[in-house]
Amino acid sequence: MRAHCLRVIISCILGCSAEFCVIDDRVGLGREFDGIGGLSGGGATSRLLVNYEEPYRSQILDFLFKPNFGASLHILKVEIGGDAQTTDGTEPSHMHSKDEANFFRGYEWWLMKEAKKRNPNIKLIGLPWAFLGWVGKGTQWPYFFPNVTADYVVTWIYGAKQHHNLDIDYIGVCMLKLIVQIIRSVASGPLKHTIYILLARFNKYSVTPQEAEQTPGSIKYASLARTKFCSQQRKTNLQTFFFTKSCYLHKRITSTISWNLIASYYENLSFGGDGLMTAEEPWSGHYLVESPIWMTDHVKIMPGKKYYLKEIVILYIYIKYYKMILTDPTFQLKGSFAPLTDLQVWYSKLDFETKKDTLFQRSSPVKVYNGSFTLRLDVDEVYTITTVNTGQRGSYPEPPKSRPFPKNYSDDFTVDNPPFSEAPYFDQTGVFEYFRNSTDNGSHAFTLRQVVTERPVTWARDADQTISIIGDYSRADLDVSCAVLIETPITGGVFLAARVDQGGESVREAKGVFYWIYANGTYKVTNDIGGQRVLAEGLSGTREGVWYTLTLSVKGYFVTGLLNGYPLWKNAVVLEPKNGWAALGTLSFEYAQFDHFEVNAE
Repeated sequence: MRAHCLRVIISCILGCSAEFCVIDDRVGLGREFDGIGGLSGGGATSRLLVNYEEPYRSQILDFLFKPNFGASLHILKVEIGGDAQTTDGTEPSHMHSKDEANFFRGYEWWLMKEAKKRNPNIKLIGLPWAFLGWVGKGTQWPYFFPNVTADYVVTWIYGAKQHHNLDIDYIGVCMLKLIVQIIRSVASGPLKHTIYILLARFNKYSVTPQEAEQTPGSIKYASLARTKFCSQQRKTNLQTFFFTKSCYLHKRITSTISWNLIASYYENLSFGGDGLMTAEEPWSGHYLVESPIWMTDHVKIMPGKKYYLKEIVILYIYIKYYKMILTDPTFQLKGSFAPLTDLQVWYSKLDFETKKDTLFQRSSPVKVYNGSFTLRLDVDEVYTITTVNTGQRGSYPEPPKSRPFPKNYSDDFTVDNPPFSEAPYFDQTGVFEYFRNSTDNGSHAFTLRQVVTERPVTWARDADQTISIIGDYSRADLDVSCAVLIETPITGGVFLAARVDQGGESVREAKGVFYWIYANGTYKVTNDIGGQRVLAEGLSGTREGVWYTLTLSVKGYFVTGLLNGYPLWKNAVVLEPKNGWAALGTLSFEYAQFDHFEVNAE
């Protein structure tokens, strides 16, 4: 039993015995540390953050990016949106078509600028998950035409610089031909800063150091700089600190990037609450600063520095299935550390029984006598012992209390200067944007429009229909109403839905109550997004180019639908699901508009 405990300690402090450890910097230093990062995207994980009111939004950003305050992240990695589902939602692209570019679409630009405001030295990484249909030219593979894909990525890099004054430090790619094309495009362009290519092995494609040495000077390879990134690690609590430190100490990985940066998406989507912190209620202002923020604080060090591999001592003892006899280890300081008389101590303890954690608290300095000191250890604790005395733990007053999504919600989409996120509408397939309708100066001058007209080169299993969800997943009985405009003749169609039970990578399997009208003059009510289980159907007289108001009323097992205020069907029976989101969408990847959306729950 005791041997198991000792092995854990030994692995954490690199070869020390259970009761005695020598810390001597004369053995040399480790690799240059590139920092700890967070990933926004993969996908739509920061969407709800945009809609927080001040001061709460700025407080959240401070906990993530402000130096010496919270996580104090050194790296921000963002998704280069591809109009497709990439885990929790779709990230809008800067180019819906090859002839169109908009560098103010989406929220990643804003997030990168907010990070730079707080830490001008933060490194920025861009990485595409999915691609537009036009990039694949009708295929589901974005690398058949590497020049097209490279131009698409390079356009994003240029847009970041030209429109937002953002220098992208790293771009992640996974194919040799694409790497070469990006190198040529950037090297011959106006960008003056260095772009690092993050090499990712993908099937047979990789780049050797010899190949990399032949590249132009404006491009550098992370592998040449001996930089190794571990990206998208999903760890929480004690695992966050242990995984990050283990990557550097044992695998010589110089940076770890956590997915996801912040859980700003509906909790019942994939990996709900799986962020460094949680901010999923812009309607209430409530957010949670959780233990991963402070576990990150335990392992942070200024990037560009080199670790002495034992300078920051971290001990991790986890008792679950084993009875352990704990020891109090003694540390002997040698080399340049020998003259030290005291060391700063930061301490965390996760209490899994009472849930009353102690997180990143400054403790009394450890006194060093004759070059040695002893620690008293307990289970589920993290200590940072350091010579740095400038650390601090940032704080703000408690945010507002948590509240569910409003029972009564309405939106007419009248926005003169559209913001960069259409949240709380949460796109799951397709992209829904604020739209200025130049053909209608009346009640539908401002609408919400679905704008993706070709199936993307998908990363996940996007639905064949477009869909955006909204509201409280726990709601069962509700009325949903919306004005809709079909734009595609004959084959076009739109829907309004309630009790939608799935999103994210499972959106194709979503069940609920889906009320469809079609441009061919018919309607249908289905129990699934794919339209396989029909609850009711018939003639509606609907066509393209005309505004109709759909109303869907769900009470218990019964569903009723209205068209322009008149019943189209009554009391169709729906047994499952019992609850879920409200939603709107289209029959296929097609243009359609929505206005005067309203949901009222009991």
